[in-house]
Amino acid sequence: MAHIYPFQPYRYSSKAGPVENLVTQPYDKISPAMQSRYLSLSPYSLVRIILGEKSASDSERDNVYTRAAGLLDAWIAGGVLERESTPCVYAYFQRFTVPDTGQTLERKGFIGLGPAEEYSAGVVYRHEQTLSGPKKDRLELLRHTHAHFGQLFMLYDDPGLAVDKLLDQAAAGAPATSVTDEYGALHRVWKIADAKAIAAIQQSMADKKLLIADGHHRYETALAFRKENPGWKAAEKVMMTFVNMHSPGLEILATHRVVGGLAGFDGAAFLGKIQGRKLGSLDELRQLFRTPAPGKVRMGVALRSGEVALYERERKAGELDVRVLHEELLGGVLGIGEEAVREQKHLEYVRGLDAAYARVREGGAEVAFLLEPTTIQQVADVAFSGGVMPQKSTDFYPKLLSGFTIYKLEK
Repeated sequence: MAHIYPFQPYRYSSKAGPVENLVTQPYDKISPAMQSRYLSLSPYSLVRIILGEKSASDSERDNVYTRAAGLLDAWIAGGVLERESTPCVYAYFQRFTVPDTGQTLERKGFIGLGPAEEYSAGVVYRHEQTLSGPKKDRLELLRHTHAHFGQLFMLYDDPGLAVDKLLDQAAAGAPATSVTDEYGALHRVWKIADAKAIAAIQQSMADKKLLIADGHHRYETALAFRKENPGWKAAEKVMMTFVNMHSPGLEILATHRVVGGLAGFDGAAFLGKIQGRKLGSLDELRQLFRTPAPGKVRMGVALRSGEVALYERERKAGELDVRVLHEELLGGVLGIGEEAVREQKHLEYVRGLDAAYARVREGGAEVAFLLEPTTIQQVADVAFSGGVMPQKSTDFYPKLLSGFTIYKLEK
């Protein structure tokens, strides 16, 4: 079902300088401050292509997309980017510390090409809705550069860890590339050029379905570009990193909801309505979350006073905590409907229990809803049944760095 292909990507050469000054977080995770820092590191930082600086003088002929295409061509012509000599796939391991718990994990995957197929084909599955704005932006970049710069993050089901064992063999020697990112995560990449090793990975992946973890907008952009260019074989594939959903290093973080701007909000009355059980501290909630309770919907509620409570009830079949929050608590009790959520009225998304709690305590909001992470099984159940999850239901950590490999669509 899932046809996986080796490829000959463009990669940074020694002319470009230290790789840690070149690669970036995914484009949609780059803040203005991060963009400025990346720009200061190197004239060859990938940010200049995937999230270039806009100018007041931008025109149809000179804009972020035309400049991106010009830079890509210039870097290839100047030897800053060199094309791999033979078709390869790449083992990609990430060692990291989990925020909130301090646990050290390693996530293992591999970079290759996968199919740009309609969801109806039953090969690639989504778990999120997409927005038109980001897709329009990424499509313009793809139209101008004819290249994919960051991998889509794809999951597959391999409880026997067959592919992981093949990757361990490939990663026995020194990595071709090693980078520690701004969050302290270590990213290592090994080239796999041996035809037998590639064939073994392809064979192990042949019966897999693929689930998009991160990159829904870029995947649907690739689909749109394929439709615009029928018969262009290179456009029928897209660059992906494939990770086993049974990998011990696959980590999903919770994205907490912080709510502000509520006129007349009464914290005590709200806790009474939802029958929230008062806790002694944020640490007590943290301890509760360390013991999974899959049969219950539960979430923390933090108030400006510093008070922390637990909302808890029995879970109905297939029910997601984040959907209960949006439909029952935000919508039903606070009156914050779906449209307001989409427009992020009254609502802020925050990673990390301490950060969300601090936003309320510092007076920036009235209440924070502190969630447990969505499980990979919940994501798979929703996606493979054809459903989608509410916005910001998953935060796969860490992100895949962009710039290790660049897939240029050759005619």
